Amino acid sequence: MAKEFTYSGCAASAQACAMAKVEVICSYPIRPYTAIMMELVKMIHNGELDAEFVHGEGEHAQFSVVIGASASGARALTGTSGVGMTYAMEVLSPIAGGRYPLQAAVADRALDPPGDFGSEHTDVMTARDQGWIIGWAETPQEVFDNHLINYRVGEDENVMLPQFVCQDGYFVSHIPGKVSVPEQSQVDEFLPPYKPHNPLNPKAPYIHAPQIKPNQGPVIDLQRAQAHLNTPKVIRQAVGEYNQIMGREYSPFLEEYRCEDAEMVIFIMGGHARTCRFAVDALRQKGVKIGMVKIRFVRPWPTDEVAECLSKFKAVGVVETSTSYGGAMKGGNLLHEVRASLYDLPVRPLTTSFMAGLGGEVVSLQGFNYVAETLTKAIAANKVNKYVQWIGFEPDWHEFVEAGG
Repeated sequence: MAKEFTYSGCAASAQACAMAKVEVICSYPIRPYTAIMMELVKMIHNGELDAEFVHGEGEHAQFSVVIGASASGARALTGTSGVGMTYAMEVLSPIAGGRYPLQAAVADRALDPPGDFGSEHTDVMTARDQGWIIGWAETPQEVFDNHLINYRVGEDENVMLPQFVCQDGYFVSHIPGKVSVPEQSQVDEFLPPYKPHNPLNPKAPYIHAPQIKPNQGPVIDLQRAQAHLNTPKVIRQAVGEYNQIMGREYSPFLEEYRCEDAEMVIFIMGGHARTCRFAVDALRQKGVKIGMVKIRFVRPWPTDEVAECLSKFKAVGVVETSTSYGGAMKGGNLLHEVRASLYDLPVRPLTTSFMAGLGGEVVSLQGFNYVAETLTKAIAANKVNKYVQWIGFEPDWHEFVEAGG
């Protein structure tokens, strides 16, 4: 019988990982993810979790420790935030290339500068091409569930890839919410023990190192690419079984909110989707035909699902909470992926992006109203005036505010 608790996102992470029976944990403090490790230490101290806890001397060491743990056959966990991610960057590719399905819990924060706390996704999106499975949670409940789903997916024999389980710093990591926690027996039914392909064994040693001959490199890269091609099918199966066992209603990749008769949608991920729902409800009361599409995984990117979903609308506003300086659309990362997904469609919606939430700033109801008004104008003109809009800094922003937007 599931029980309901009030957990922050960090507490939800810790509870899920404990119920996943993680065996080796390596931490190094950096706000705001640190609270996850604090909760796990308490569990170990109180005898509620049997796990080896290692305090690393830095993020590079953290990820190095869990490589060894995963290679030895242990279900491993680490995590970080902000600049901690970039300090660990050197180790991220060997983890994915070595096919170690360990997990990293991330509570996002902005990189330096400005190095502010909370919300910005640039830290993990900087590592999006290293071969990890990546996705964001909107609520503490989704944080809890994503940890279990990701371990199941990553440890599948056809995948064997590490996972970043992400939540917005402070907006999700430190704000409490209701979390339905299943029985341990339900978790055990969904998540079997980790079975590595070739666990390290001191009685049967073999060489395993990143330095190889040039002609061996393409083989490893192809295997990693094929693993990502295998992953969507495994995600669909895992999410379906999770829903059945736990009584959830998750879509594998995209969640649509009030999209039945929508002419325009806000495409978004992470904690700001919570505010977006309220904005959509308020706009609907004013007669605006708008909805929200939330993406749950950005790696692997669900190309076909995005194309099928977004093709139904006249205009799509992509809310970007990460940066891609000098990129094709001159804004964030998501619009590149969205437009590439739509490219082969015979009829495509109008697309533009909105930079918001950078540095941990709140994306307000007023900001979402601005998105709606901009999309409404684009539909009327049958074109967008530009591909990136910085909320709060556009020439028409003050006019919009003064008009009661």
